Amino acid sequence: MTMTDNQPAVVDDAAFTVRRTIRIEAPVERVWAAVTEPEHISAWFGRTELDARGPGAEGTMTFAGYGAVPIRVEAMDAPRSVTYRWGNDDALGRLPDTLDESTSTVFTFTLEPLADGTQLTVVETGFERTSDPAANMASHAEGWGSELDKLVDLLEGVGVGAAEGHS
Repeated sequence: MTMTDNQPAVVDDAAFTVRRTIRIEAPVERVWAAVTEPEHISAWFGRTELDARGPGAEGTMTFAGYGAVPIRVEAMDAPRSVTYRWGNDDALGRLPDTLDESTSTVFTFTLEPLADGTQLTVVETGFERTSDPAANMASHAEGWGSELDKLVDLLEGVGVGAAEGHS
């Protein structure tokens, strides 16, 4: 159970976006590392492998029972925001081998310092390009709920080992 009272992700059907804002009782530097460094991303999200750091870095994010998703760093403004593009169209029932900009979605983590930690907002866009926008937005809203809760637990030290079996 997380220490903060974070709300679930919100789907905006008209804008084809999923958004979630959470508070984490950890400094911006720790949250930044957790959302940009592959070894830290792997501790709470999918097992992440990137061939470099910074914009243009490409690799995969692998989820148990789901497979490897192609991912690329699109933009980075340390330690304020990082944008990733990934090719996981849940409604297709298969994973692409390569990143296709015509069907992929983009998500951006934005960090804002707070007196007692960090506010982290994720916004994922581009669902209108996927095979079933409504189904994908619903799936990703649920995913951002569970994944970011793991991040909060990891950084706030609650059940730190809970995220280990995910990769």
